[in-house]
Amino acid sequence: MVAHDSILDAIGATPLVRLSRIAAGLTPQVFAKVEALNPGGSIKDRVALRMIEAAERDGLLRPGGTIVEPTSGNTGTGLAMAARIKGYRVIAVMPDKMSQEKIDLLRALGAEVVVTPTDVDPDSPRSYYSVSKRLTEEIPGAFNPNQYANPANPQTHVDWTGPEIWRQTGGRITHLVAGVGTGGTITGIARYLKAQNPDIQVIGADPEGSIYSSDEVRPYLTEGVGEDFWPTTFDPSVVDRYVTVSDKDAFLSARQLSLVEGILSGGSCGTAMVAALTVAREITDPDAVVVVILPDGGRSYLSKIYNDTWMREHGFLERPPERTVGDVLRTKEQEGGVPQMVAVRPTHKVRQAIAVMHEHGVSQLPVVSPHDADALVGSIGERGLLRRAAKDPAVLDADISDVMELPFPAVSADGPVREAVELLSGDQQALAVIEGGRPVGLVTRSDLLESLVVPA
Repeated sequence: MVAHDSILDAIGATPLVRLSRIAAGLTPQVFAKVEALNPGGSIKDRVALRMIEAAERDGLLRPGGTIVEPTSGNTGTGLAMAARIKGYRVIAVMPDKMSQEKIDLLRALGAEVVVTPTDVDPDSPRSYYSVSKRLTEEIPGAFNPNQYANPANPQTHVDWTGPEIWRQTGGRITHLVAGVGTGGTITGIARYLKAQNPDIQVIGADPEGSIYSSDEVRPYLTEGVGEDFWPTTFDPSVVDRYVTVSDKDAFLSARQLSLVEGILSGGSCGTAMVAALTVAREITDPDAVVVVILPDGGRSYLSKIYNDTWMREHGFLERPPERTVGDVLRTKEQEGGVPQMVAVRPTHKVRQAIAVMHEHGVSQLPVVSPHDADALVGSIGERGLLRRAAKDPAVLDADISDVMELPFPAVSADGPVREAVELLSGDQQALAVIEGGRPVGLVTRSDLLESLVVPA
């Protein structure tokens, strides 16, 4: 049998994937290191395991101990997964900008989650750094791996991820692009690669508002990348250049990566992709090989990056143009085959009106003047006719003028659907649509309802 002793043995050896579609037409070859294929779903599986192993060797973590970690979710997931195997308790302290999926995933793995506010200073007692420190001090036997200062963080990538990339590219890598969060990933991989070839260029992908590349440090929505302080696990000297990326560009890039390459990725991956493509467009050497680290997958962001409503609410997607009453009328004609304007005259018999309604599959009709087809003088509907016919069947041979009701309220074809809905909030069942000063058709409650449910 060929099998792993535990899920922890499945960490690492993630594939390098050529991005032949999203990078089509660019001079260099662009490859993605797809870290979402680690069992916990991110590159942090590597770091979590190695930090625990280092703590065990150093006697900082003993059987039955508690691991307390400030995390954007991915490190906590890796720690929780390893803790299940090794028998430790995990408390993950997270800022409140993190997705619900990340919180649910941590809890599914048995971790306890403490959520703290995002918009506080790092040294605030309410920050996720401070809360995790306090919990570590208060809980007997607790250990805080502190990925922001733990040397095992960058060393993991010196020993493990860096050599993988070197082997997978056959030593041909010329540019490394990676996000800078704790700094461990970019520091460790860069140290290893530059030891093999000092000419390799290292590009840090960083969100707007992060301390690494922004003049103004401010909150941003991209998760798991950037910082508002300088972690000791980050060695700035390894970075040759930064590319600063907005939340919008990061999220749209992640969505494009999913649609074009079939790689479902997170916002930090989008940040890295924008930076990688920016750099690749500037390269003129056809032998250049760009490797971009995609640190996690997109399943933890389905309620955010891949949710059109969330994206629109935050201004990252254009809102679709508001549908008009005229749009509804045209759709009704195209899909239902109903002519826009079907009407009867006051001199027609009720039987004739009923036949017209049955022919066109409608339940109500406008009544137009016998002298001017554009003048609405009344209305007739199945509901009113049924009440009258039940009392006096002879009404079927009456003139429509004898039984017609008031004309339908009028609404402009250019008017938005929401205004038409308000006009139908009472007992009224239909509206006459006016375009260019003349009636062009009717819209009913059901027509408007369908227009709200079915995308334009």
